[in-house]
This record gives sequence, structure tokens and C-alpha cells, in this order.
Amino acid sequence: MLFSPTATQKLLGSLKRRVHETQLRAQRTVNTQLIELYWTIGREIISQQARQGWGTGALGHWGTGALGHWGTGVLVRLAGDLRSEFPQMKGFSSRNHQYMRAFAVAWPETDPIVQQAVAGLPWGHITVLLDKLDSSESREWYASAAVKNGWSRNVLLNQIMNRTVERTGSAPSNFTAELTPADSDLARQIAKDPYVFDFLELTEDAAERDLEQALMDRIVDTLRELGTGFAFVGRQVHFDVGGDDFYLDLLFFHVEQLRYVVIELKTGKFQPEHAGQLGFYISLVDDKLRRAAHAC
Repeated sequence: MLFSPTATQKLLGSLKRRVHETQLRAQRTVNTQLIELYWTIGREIISQQARQGWGTGALGHWGTGALGHWGTGVLVRLAGDLRSEFPQMKGFSSRNHQYMRAFAVAWPETDPIVQQAVAGLPWGHITVLLDKLDSSESREWYASAAVKNGWSRNVLLNQIMNRTVERTGSAPSNFTAELTPADSDLARQIAKDPYVFDFLELTEDAAERDLEQALMDRIVDTLRELGTGFAFVGRQVHFDVGGDDFYLDLLFFHVEQLRYVVIELKTGKFQPEHAGQLGFYISLVDDKLRRAAHAC
């Protein structure tokens, strides 16, 4: 018996959806196990802090200024030891250990953590919750909403800045019964969490030019961290616009998606004008470099 072309296409479409859904479930399982590991490490740090007296600094807010004033030397040694023991694993910086502790403080006595909405989020989302929110109720609401609606990290941040919880009131429900669509931003970020460049070994006060130079000095590691398909095009790429000179920090090309990837490096806190500058360079690349064969 022969299948008609239409029946074959339907079968192929069904199988492809099943494969994508299975891949997403596997990725979510791996992500949840990583989040559980981080939470467990955070709890152990708290326990050892109480036993050994690793500093007594307050942790009143989860922001940058409050994360790192207790037991810094201990965390640096712990991070170094774990990186040496597990060189293929990212996320064992001393700063990340501070976030792990904050995570365990923010979600105490929730064993197992895997049953909480927050366990369905990538680590980058969780650090946003820790940085931007003070109350456990708000963190729970945004964690549940991010899982239910498949929010990317940027969307989550925008929702927090727009005070969505105050405007809507009720928390999302049934998040554990819903599978984030395989094509959602959250699904993609679970598969590839925010980029980690710990291998550059830069201090927090490094200038943008230091960051750029470090990325170029370790270009193989940089490309590996960006992921499969990225090719380096150039640094300080020059554009002449009406007689004025402009220089794009880093330019890459994705050979599978057939599109340029613009990277504008900034250190410190995000400023609204940064987005405008990035959009300007994207428009320049689109206007001057994109060819008919490239993706839109």
C-alpha cells in the first residue's frame, strides 16, 4: 500500500512535532536538574556559613551591590576548586555561587525545588528575579508567568519593570501541567542559556576595549560559547555614513541562518541609548552588507 504525498507530509509533520516536543522535554529535564543543583549548592553554602562563620554581611537585596560582601575569599576558593574539578561545566564562578546562595535564601524550605515554577526557568531568568524583586510573592508570580507564557529573559525583565503583577493581580495557574511551546523564546533559552564568558577572567571594572580584546584573544572559545554555526567576520567594522565614521565592535555571520549577527559591547548597567545604538548598527549592516541570498 502506497502513501499519498499528502498523507506522507502529514506523517512527517506529526513526527517532526513529536521530535521537537521530546527534545524540549529533555532540555527541560536537564535545565531543572541544573537549577536543583544550584539551589542545593546555595543551601549548603548557607549551612556551612552558619557552622563556620563565613562572614556576617547582610543580604538585604539581591542586586549587584549586595551580593558579594560576605565570605568572599571562601567562595573564590570554592569556585576555583569546582572549575578545576569540572572544567567542562560553566557557571562555577564566585559570583554565581553568590547567586546560588541568594537563590536558596529566596526559596527556603521548598524541598524539592523541582516542584516549584522557578525550576522551569533558565538560570539567567532566576538571576533577574533575584536582582529585581524583593518579595517572595512577586518572585513566585513572575516565575509562574514566565513558565506559562514562555517569556524570554528580556520579556521577563520588561514585565517586571512595567509592574505587571500590580496591574493584573492573580497569579498564573496550572503551570506544571503546561508544556512551553517548542518554538517559544523560553524554550530556546532553556536550550541555550545566556552566554557565559568566565574563561576571559576579567575583573568587574574591565573596560569595553578590554572585553573586546579578550574575546578576540580567545576567539576559539568565544565561537564555541556562541554556539554552532557562528563565523567571525570582523572587529571595529568601519562604516562611512555621510562622511562620518562609525565602528561596529564585533560582527559575526551565522552560516545556517544566513544572517549577520551584530555585537555591540557595553560594560556596566544597561542604558536606553544602548538599544538605539545597536539598532543603528543593525540597520547599517542590513543596508550595506546584506545580500539577496541572506535571510531577512
